[in-house]
Amino acid sequence: MKTSGDRLKALLLECNLTPSDFAAQRKVTPQHVNNWFKRGVPQARLDELADLFCVRRRWLRSGEGPKHPTPLAPARCVPRDIAPPPPLQGLDTGMAHLPLHHLQQGSLQALPGHYQPVPRRALDALQVSTEKAICLGMPGNNMLPLLPEGTLLAVDRSFTRVVEGECYALLHNGRLRVHHLTLGQNGTLCLHSHDRLNHPCERYTAYQRRVQKVEILGWVFWWSCLRPARPG
Repeated sequence: MKTSGDRLKALLLECNLTPSDFAAQRKVTPQHVNNWFKRGVPQARLDELADLFCVRRRWLRSGEGPKHPTPLAPARCVPRDIAPPPPLQGLDTGMAHLPLHHLQQGSLQALPGHYQPVPRRALDALQVSTEKAICLGMPGNNMLPLLPEGTLLAVDRSFTRVVEGECYALLHNGRLRVHHLTLGQNGTLCLHSHDRLNHPCERYTAYQRRVQKVEILGWVFWWSCLRPARPG
């Protein structure tokens, strides 16, 4: 694969996407896509397409460096003389009750008398303070299939530092959102959805974050959901 156009064509094959379907999804003409195959991906589209296919911009542009941004680390073997830790969901653990919140007039409000029990051992293992943890409902479908809409999420309000690829709850102009986050150049905040094909990456500079009131509420450390319907 000598050119970025060749690499784009290979990515479409990996995703079982035809050039015409890809053009429709990106809202361009099939001729545009054919031109990208022949002449290479335009500079203005590199970030967008790299995020879309979860590959590194440098690799897409030049073929250099690793293809994926976060290659999986090799599994570590547990020494035989060290016993595995007990399951965090063990029945003998005490339970912490995290308050459920909802969005009301652009701000989070607790629902009186509504709590979600979570094992204290799990919170201790994650170093999450009960006083700083809340529960929310997944507000949209951008994180499918990982987090269906309505999934119950637990959020650590004390952890707002961006760790690449971790999942966070945010407020954006009074609207609740949930995304994977990364930091780009000059502190640009990048919002990534799990459903990358239908929800492209969004970028907000420090100025845009202030103007649009983008606030990181906290790190999503637990979630639970039921299937929406019985199969068949």
